[in-house]
Amino acid sequence: MVSVIPGKRTAKNIEKLVLDFKKRTGGRVMNLITSDEYRPYKRAILKAYGKNTAVVHTGKRGRPKGSLRVPAKGLTYATVHKTRRKGRVVKIDLRAVFGNIAQVQAAIENSAVSNMINTAFVERHNGTDRNRNARKVRKTYCFSKDWDVHNAMTYFTMYSYNFCWPVRTLRLQDQDHRWHTRTPAMAADLTDHVWSLHEWLSYPAFQLT
Repeated sequence: MVSVIPGKRTAKNIEKLVLDFKKRTGGRVMNLITSDEYRPYKRAILKAYGKNTAVVHTGKRGRPKGSLRVPAKGLTYATVHKTRRKGRVVKIDLRAVFGNIAQVQAAIENSAVSNMINTAFVERHNGTDRNRNARKVRKTYCFSKDWDVHNAMTYFTMYSYNFCWPVRTLRLQDQDHRWHTRTPAMAADLTDHVWSLHEWLSYPAFQLT
Protein backbone atom coordinates (compact mmCIF):
# COMPACT_ATOMS: atom_id res chain seq x y z
CA MET A 1 0.00 0.00 0.00
CA VAL A 2 1.79 3.10 -1.29
CA SER A 3 -0.68 5.92 -0.74
CA VAL A 4 -3.89 6.45 1.24
CA ILE A 5 -6.35 9.36 1.09
CA PRO A 6 -9.25 8.75 3.51
CA GLY A 7 -12.61 10.12 2.43
CA LYS A 8 -15.28 9.84 -0.22
CA ARG A 9 -14.44 8.78 -3.76
CA THR A 10 -14.47 12.22 -5.37
CA ALA A 11 -12.50 13.81 -8.20
CA LYS A 12 -10.69 16.02 -5.66
CA ASN A 13 -9.56 13.04 -3.57
CA ILE A 14 -8.55 11.09 -6.68
CA GLU A 15 -6.31 14.00 -7.64
CA LYS A 16 -4.78 14.07 -4.15
CA LEU A 17 -4.17 10.32 -4.31
CA VAL A 18 -2.39 10.41 -7.68
CA LEU A 19 -0.22 13.39 -6.68
CA ASP A 20 0.69 11.74 -3.36
CA PHE A 21 1.53 8.49 -5.16
CA LYS A 22 3.78 10.39 -7.59
CA LYS A 23 5.58 12.09 -4.70
CA ARG A 24 6.11 8.82 -2.81
CA THR A 25 7.55 7.12 -5.91
CA GLY A 26 10.05 9.87 -6.67
CA GLY A 27 8.07 11.39 -9.54
CA ARG A 28 9.10 8.70 -12.01
CA VAL A 29 6.70 7.51 -14.68
CA MET A 30 5.38 4.03 -13.89
CA ASN A 31 5.73 1.22 -16.43
CA LEU A 32 1.96 0.81 -16.24
CA ILE A 33 -0.87 2.48 -14.34
CA THR A 34 -4.23 0.72 -14.13
CA SER A 35 -7.63 1.47 -12.61
CA ASP A 36 -11.32 0.91 -13.12
CA GLU A 37 -13.22 3.26 -15.44
CA TYR A 38 -13.94 5.97 -12.86
CA ARG A 39 -13.54 9.10 -15.03
CA PRO A 40 -11.59 11.39 -12.65
CA TYR A 41 -8.58 9.04 -12.83
CA LYS A 42 -7.76 10.08 -16.40
CA ARG A 43 -7.73 13.79 -15.60
CA ALA A 44 -5.78 13.28 -12.34
CA ILE A 45 -3.12 11.12 -14.03
CA LEU A 46 -2.76 13.59 -16.90
CA LYS A 47 -2.38 16.47 -14.44
CA ALA A 48 0.25 14.63 -12.40
CA TYR A 49 2.25 13.00 -15.19
CA GLY A 50 1.47 15.14 -18.22
CA LYS A 51 3.27 18.15 -19.63
CA ASN A 52 2.17 21.35 -21.31
CA THR A 53 2.77 21.78 -25.01
CA ALA A 54 2.11 24.80 -27.19
CA VAL A 55 -0.84 24.57 -29.54
CA VAL A 56 0.10 24.88 -33.23
CA HIS A 57 -1.56 27.92 -34.78
CA THR A 58 -3.99 27.03 -37.55
CA GLY A 59 -4.01 30.44 -39.23
CA LYS A 60 -7.74 30.75 -38.69
CA ARG A 61 -9.41 33.82 -37.22
CA GLY A 62 -9.91 34.13 -33.51
CA ARG A 63 -7.80 34.17 -30.39
CA PRO A 64 -5.20 31.36 -30.41
CA LYS A 65 -5.61 28.68 -27.76
CA GLY A 66 -3.19 28.34 -24.87
CA SER A 67 -1.04 25.35 -24.01
CA LEU A 68 -2.38 21.82 -24.16
CA ARG A 69 -1.80 19.14 -21.51
CA VAL A 70 -0.46 15.93 -23.08
CA PRO A 71 0.80 12.64 -21.57
CA ALA A 72 4.52 12.49 -20.77
CA LYS A 73 6.67 10.21 -22.89
CA GLY A 74 6.32 6.61 -21.79
CA LEU A 75 3.11 7.17 -19.80
CA THR A 76 0.97 4.04 -20.15
CA TYR A 77 -2.45 3.93 -18.50
CA ALA A 78 -5.08 1.23 -19.02
CA THR A 79 -8.51 0.54 -17.57
CA VAL A 80 -10.64 -2.54 -17.05
CA HIS A 81 -14.05 -2.60 -18.76
CA LYS A 82 -16.53 -5.13 -17.40
CA THR A 83 -19.51 -6.32 -19.42
CA ARG A 84 -22.40 -7.47 -17.23
CA ARG A 85 -25.45 -9.55 -18.00
CA LYS A 86 -28.18 -9.96 -15.41
CA GLY A 87 -25.89 -8.50 -12.78
CA ARG A 88 -22.98 -10.87 -13.50
CA VAL A 89 -19.66 -10.08 -15.14
CA VAL A 90 -19.45 -12.09 -18.38
CA LYS A 91 -16.53 -10.36 -20.08
CA ILE A 92 -13.53 -8.24 -19.14
CA ASP A 93 -11.84 -6.02 -21.74
CA LEU A 94 -8.61 -4.04 -21.62
CA ARG A 95 -8.69 -0.44 -22.80
CA ALA A 96 -5.61 1.72 -23.30
CA VAL A 97 -6.18 5.34 -22.25
CA PHE A 98 -2.62 6.67 -22.55
CA GLY A 99 -0.25 4.72 -24.76
CA ASN A 100 -1.45 1.87 -26.93
CA ILE A 101 -2.38 -1.78 -26.49
CA ALA A 102 1.08 -2.93 -27.57
CA GLN A 103 2.71 -0.84 -24.82
CA VAL A 104 0.25 -2.17 -22.26
CA GLN A 105 0.89 -5.78 -23.28
CA ALA A 106 4.66 -5.22 -23.13
CA ALA A 107 4.34 -3.84 -19.60
CA ILE A 108 2.24 -6.83 -18.55
CA GLU A 109 4.79 -9.27 -19.99
CA ASN A 110 7.54 -7.57 -17.98
CA SER A 111 5.48 -7.63 -14.78
CA ALA A 112 6.63 -9.87 -11.95
CA VAL A 113 3.22 -9.97 -10.23
CA SER A 114 0.51 -10.46 -12.85
CA ASN A 115 -0.12 -11.56 -16.42
CA MET A 116 -3.31 -9.59 -16.99
CA ILE A 117 -5.06 -6.32 -16.15
CA ASN A 118 -7.65 -6.66 -13.42
CA THR A 119 -8.96 -5.02 -10.26
CA ALA A 120 -8.81 -8.23 -8.21
CA PHE A 121 -5.77 -7.12 -6.21
CA VAL A 122 -7.27 -3.89 -4.95
CA GLU A 123 -10.68 -5.50 -4.39
CA ARG A 124 -9.09 -8.25 -2.34
CA HIS A 125 -7.14 -5.69 -0.34
CA ASN A 126 -10.35 -3.78 0.33
CA GLY A 127 -11.73 -6.97 1.90
CA THR A 128 -8.58 -7.37 3.98
CA ASP A 129 -8.83 -3.75 5.11
CA ARG A 130 -12.43 -4.21 6.25
CA ASN A 131 -11.33 -7.30 8.15
CA ARG A 132 -8.60 -5.34 9.93
CA ASN A 133 -10.67 -2.19 10.49
CA ALA A 134 -14.16 -2.94 11.83
CA ARG A 135 -15.18 0.68 11.26
CA LYS A 136 -15.41 -0.05 7.53
CA VAL A 137 -17.47 -3.24 7.74
CA ARG A 138 -20.88 -2.87 6.15
CA LYS A 139 -23.83 -2.66 8.56
CA THR A 140 -21.75 -2.55 11.73
CA TYR A 141 -22.13 -1.10 15.21
CA CYS A 142 -18.44 -0.19 15.08
CA PHE A 143 -18.88 2.77 12.72
CA SER A 144 -16.79 5.86 13.45
CA LYS A 145 -18.46 8.65 15.40
CA ASP A 146 -15.58 11.07 14.85
CA TRP A 147 -13.82 11.82 11.55
CA ASP A 148 -10.37 12.34 13.12
CA VAL A 149 -10.50 8.91 14.75
CA HIS A 150 -11.67 7.30 11.52
CA ASN A 151 -8.88 9.07 9.64
CA ALA A 152 -6.26 7.89 12.15
CA MET A 153 -7.52 4.30 12.15
CA THR A 154 -7.45 4.22 8.34
CA TYR A 155 -3.77 5.17 8.25
CA PHE A 156 -2.95 2.85 11.15
CA THR A 157 -4.49 -0.29 9.66
CA MET A 158 -3.33 0.31 6.10
CA TYR A 159 0.28 1.24 6.78
CA SER A 160 0.83 -1.32 9.53
CA TYR A 161 -0.30 -3.84 6.90
CA ASN A 162 2.91 -3.12 4.96
CA PHE A 163 5.31 -4.10 7.76
CA CYS A 164 3.36 -6.12 10.33
CA TRP A 165 0.98 -8.35 8.34
CA PRO A 166 2.39 -11.55 6.76
CA VAL A 167 0.54 -12.14 3.50
CA ARG A 168 0.00 -15.78 2.58
CA THR A 169 0.38 -15.23 -1.15
CA LEU A 170 3.78 -13.56 -0.62
CA ARG A 171 5.39 -16.46 1.27
CA LEU A 172 8.44 -18.21 -0.21
CA GLN A 173 9.55 -21.83 -0.11
CA ASP A 174 13.23 -22.66 0.43
CA GLN A 175 15.25 -25.63 -0.83
CA ASP A 176 14.16 -27.70 2.16
CA HIS A 177 10.50 -27.09 1.24
CA ARG A 178 9.93 -24.91 4.28
CA TRP A 179 7.66 -21.91 3.92
CA HIS A 180 8.82 -18.46 5.02
CA THR A 181 6.25 -15.74 5.59
CA ARG A 182 6.70 -12.27 4.16
CA THR A 183 5.03 -8.91 4.54
CA PRO A 184 4.54 -6.49 1.63
CA ALA A 185 7.52 -4.49 2.92
CA MET A 186 9.70 -7.62 2.84
CA ALA A 187 8.56 -8.38 -0.71
CA ALA A 188 9.56 -4.82 -1.67
CA ASP A 189 13.00 -5.29 -0.02
CA LEU A 190 12.31 -2.55 2.53
CA THR A 191 12.99 -4.83 5.50
CA ASP A 192 14.21 -8.35 6.26
CA HIS A 193 11.71 -9.42 8.95
CA VAL A 194 8.10 -9.19 10.10
CA TRP A 195 7.75 -6.20 12.39
CA SER A 196 5.75 -6.30 15.62
CA LEU A 197 3.28 -3.50 16.22
CA HIS A 198 5.44 -2.28 19.10
CA GLU A 199 8.49 -2.05 16.83
CA TRP A 200 6.54 -0.26 14.12
CA LEU A 201 4.76 2.20 16.45
CA SER A 202 7.93 3.08 18.39
CA TYR A 203 10.10 3.53 15.30
CA PRO A 204 11.28 7.19 15.02
CA ALA A 205 9.30 9.14 12.44
CA PHE A 206 10.73 11.93 10.33
CA GLN A 207 8.78 14.55 8.41
CA LEU A 208 9.71 14.42 4.74
CA THR A 209 9.97 17.71 2.85
